[in-house]
Amino acid sequence: MIRVRRPYLLCIAVLSLIFCGAAYGKDRVHFLIPGGAGGGWDMTARAVGESLSRSGIIETASYENLSGGGGSRAIAHLIETAPRQTNTLMVNSSSFILRSLLNKFPYSHRDLTPIASVIADYGAFVVRIDSPYVVWQDVIDDYVKDYRRVNIAGGSSRGSTDHVVAALAFSKSNLDISRLKYIPYNAGGQAMIGLLSGESQLLSTGLSEAVALAEQGEVRILAITAPQRLSLFPNVPTLKEQNVDAVFANWRGFFAPPGVSQKNVEDYGQLIEELLELERWQQLRADRGWSHLYLGGSDFDDFLREQEVELSMLLDELGLLNK
Repeated sequence: MIRVRRPYLLCIAVLSLIFCGAAYGKDRVHFLIPGGAGGGWDMTARAVGESLSRSGIIETASYENLSGGGGSRAIAHLIETAPRQTNTLMVNSSSFILRSLLNKFPYSHRDLTPIASVIADYGAFVVRIDSPYVVWQDVIDDYVKDYRRVNIAGGSSRGSTDHVVAALAFSKSNLDISRLKYIPYNAGGQAMIGLLSGESQLLSTGLSEAVALAEQGEVRILAITAPQRLSLFPNVPTLKEQNVDAVFANWRGFFAPPGVSQKNVEDYGQLIEELLELERWQQLRADRGWSHLYLGGSDFDDFLREQEVELSMLLDELGLLNK
């Protein structure tokens, strides 16, 4: 029987922790999802995890739906349990910036470790198939004549992404957005009913949802907030090409817990870069109408700060910013 001295065992344990710590993100990734099953965050996290695990880049992907408080419950959980979340990536989107600015929770992107954005769902403006609005200028003209005739529907509350994207488009059209009539509905389906019933003349929503609605043949997409026409949807015009300099990407990306090492940040960054090369991921993204938007590391952090400034200005114009 061979005796192994305690100091030797301790050394092996320490080395194991070091090597396991350096490799995390390559064996198992736990995806923390701030919303329920079937939502945009959920679909994004599961598409990424499935692509990585089925390709063999990681061995296991696990998922945890922790909804509540518009995402605040999951963010708080990630911050409070950071030391034991060494394999966790949380998915989030532009609503993180908005809710932080509106003081819906006491956190911002600075409280986490930004890793990368992976997709964008650009804003879209939808009208009924028989709408007199053919181009964006028709909306501008009608608003100038009588702003009360132009009601905008959205599937979320005032100050949400749907509302702010509409405000951006109208602001960049040199219109007074303090008079903007935004009608919030509980969900996209209810907002669609509002459009079709004539309660509203315009629907503000995400492009991926707008395409699904247009395919039903009852509506058409008037404009989107992408910087140029998208290869997936070549017949859909942008606001920019209609002389309105409004570009907005409702990004979805990933954050690690606060306090992770630079080495681990780099490992996760490499993981995302490998994801983007996978045909499986590219096909999933195309099937769901998501646009490619990769921003990693400091580029992602800079983007978040820039969007924070832009959204802060819009919320202020809308009278929603608490100073």
